[in-house]
This record gives sequence, structure tokens and C-alpha cells, in this order.
Amino acid sequence: MMELIQGTFISESKRRFLCTVRVEEQDVLCYVPASCHLSPLIELEGRTVLLTPVESSKARTQFALFAVKHGRSFVLLNLAYANKVVEKEFHGRLFAFLGKRKAISHESVIDGYKSDLYIHDTDTLIEIKTVLSMNKEVEFPSMATNRAVKQLKEISHLIDCGHRIAYFVISLNPAAEAIVLDPQYEEFYSAFKECTDKGMLCCAFSIRLKDGVPLIHKRLPLRT
Repeated sequence: MMELIQGTFISESKRRFLCTVRVEEQDVLCYVPASCHLSPLIELEGRTVLLTPVESSKARTQFALFAVKHGRSFVLLNLAYANKVVEKEFHGRLFAFLGKRKAISHESVIDGYKSDLYIHDTDTLIEIKTVLSMNKEVEFPSMATNRAVKQLKEISHLIDCGHRIAYFVISLNPAAEAIVLDPQYEEFYSAFKECTDKGMLCCAFSIRLKDGVPLIHKRLPLRT
């Protein structure tokens, strides 16, 4: 089990990747493992958070933000763990709907597209997206991104070329009950529907922490 340090979240820096957490009555600068600011997505100030030690001696910070307490559970804040959790549990019954899964690799480049996971047995590319929200019905995407639209257009082409695609949406909040595709992002919504109409598999899951270890919690309905 990884070492976890408890603290109280003080504030997120205006600069990306940094925040201040109070640990044992001292304000400590910590690394935020996310590509965007977290404050527009969830309320963190004053909440209990979990930190992990940063192993690199060259790192600017001693700790990295890992999870925030929400109700009786913790919500994972390290978005990079979603891919690791799926890969770790990929051979379990929860993913049996994908069929044979003996030969799996991560970040394989197929016809110019880098997939998060690739199932060699069935020529299936897996795209994994995370969403962070305290709501029980989680809207996806949480913000407009040109990159996500571009990916879907590339996925549409891959389907045309005969590849099989599975698109996973992962809620970092274990209390989530459903993922709802937000139609206000029209370009994304249209590109997503084009892919599903062509046969792209879509499913959603939530992650929970058990003894500090992130695990797949359950499969969620994905509503469009």
C-alpha cells in the first residue's frame, strides 16, 4: 500500500500544477497531477486531502495531490491513475464484454493513432477519458476541448478502416450514479454520435479508493 499523508487543502495556485496544503500546521506547496485547474470543477478549499510523496529528488515539491474527502469516501484527484486502474483490472469479469483479452499493450500506435490500451486479440483500441465531479449525475465532457473532437474524428476514420473501438468514461467520484453526455458541446456531441452510429463501444465506470488503492468501483449507465 502506498504511503499517504493527510492534510487540509488551502488554495490552488494561479499557475497550473501547484497548490498549497496545510500539513501538520505548516503550509506546503504540492504538485497537482492534472492538465487543468481543478477549482472550476470541484470545491477543494478547507477539505481533507490525501497526498503522496514525490520520489524524484529534483522535484520542486515534496508531495503530490492524490485524493479529496467527500462524504464517507475519497475522490481520486490524480487523473493519470484511471488508465492504470483499467489496465490492472482488464482481465476481470467486468470487462468480459470485450471478448478475448490475452494480449494487451498500452499506448500502442495504430494507423497513426496512439490508443490508451490496445487488445491485439481483437484489434480493439481503447480510449480512456476521466471526469471529475461531485454530482451523482456527471455531465461529460466537463469542458469543450478541440483535442477530444479531433480524437473522435480520427476514431471515426479508424472504424472506417475496420478497427474496433471502445470508449471508456471514468468517473473519479465513487458516488456517481450515471454519466450524461452534455449536448451543449455540439461539435463533440456530433462527432461522438457519428462514432457510436458506426459501432464504437461506449461504457462508463467509477473508481473508488480501498485502503488507499484506486480500484474500479462499478459500471455506470452512459446516457446520451
